Amino acid sequence: MSSHRYRAMRDLVQSLDDTVPGKFEITKAGIVHDLLSPNAPHELTRAHLRRRLERAMPQENVAHTGEPDVEDEPKGILRRPDVMVIAEADMEGDGSFDPSTLIAAIEIISRSNPDNDWVTKMRDYPLMGIPVYAVFDPRTATSAVLTDIHSTPDGPRYATRKDFVYGEDVTIADWTISTENLPRYKAEGEA
Repeated sequence: MSSHRYRAMRDLVQSLDDTVPGKFEITKAGIVHDLLSPNAPHELTRAHLRRRLERAMPQENVAHTGEPDVEDEPKGILRRPDVMVIAEADMEGDGSFDPSTLIAAIEIISRSNPDNDWVTKMRDYPLMGIPVYAVFDPRTATSAVLTDIHSTPDGPRYATRKDFVYGEDVTIADWTISTENLPRYKAEGEA
């Protein structure tokens, strides 16, 4: 993707952020728009994971759930992980976080666009050099942690995938946390 095209998409995303609901990200394929704002189970899962990780990690690391985003401008990718594990010192400065400083990116599957987390982020995060990608799926009460970036004909990919079900402990980077009592999405039509 040309730098000019990427900057135009970046400017568009920034202008839409405050006016259009949902979350915008940029991939090699273009702009991704998750139409729905995160719901209560999504946000509660994010809060649980942040607190559990911060209890397990050394104090100099943070399980960050806010802005800014993670941007690899030369590769034309801008992502907004639900949780970013990063050293507090690497959060200093202005602008987006450098993806090479992330220890892990964590996503909670969106009900409205699960392929964004299971397909495109699984492609983009190793391309950006993020060493650990953890995915939590409140639809199925499962999680997976992907590690060990290696080269493939289609570009960098994660070589190792460990699947877990809610209730089991999960290891993200160097820290093991419980997935006990993480919220689930209700089935369609369920009250």
